[in-house]
Amino acid sequence: MNFTESVVDGMPIIAVKGRIDSSTAKTGEDYLLAHVGDGRPALVLDLAEVDYVSSAGLRVLVMSSQRAMSLGRGFALCNCQEDVAEVMDISGLMDVLNVCDDVSAAIAAARA
Repeated sequence: MNFTESVVDGMPIIAVKGRIDSSTAKTGEDYLLAHVGDGRPALVLDLAEVDYVSSAGLRVLVMSSQRAMSLGRGFALCNCQEDVAEVMDISGLMDVLNVCDDVSAAIAAARA
């Protein structure tokens, strides 16, 4: 799993690439929790290049979202591939994780 950071309309965007599964969950957890807790007012994760999320990966995403909420920070996901979106939908996490169709919608959701 790789991470690329950028800023769009003043919003920090982290693009994630690769699988989020049991073999990458610890790396993802460490990286995302550090970035959620670093003082940013909000954060968007762009999952366009994530082709698989396991239950361990969902746990990382939920933990990141919960950490952001506990700190009063915005958090949203966007650009989920069909298989990833299906896993989140079946798990009932679409609204919990603030999943949006694209970066613009995720920025608006994270700012709300």
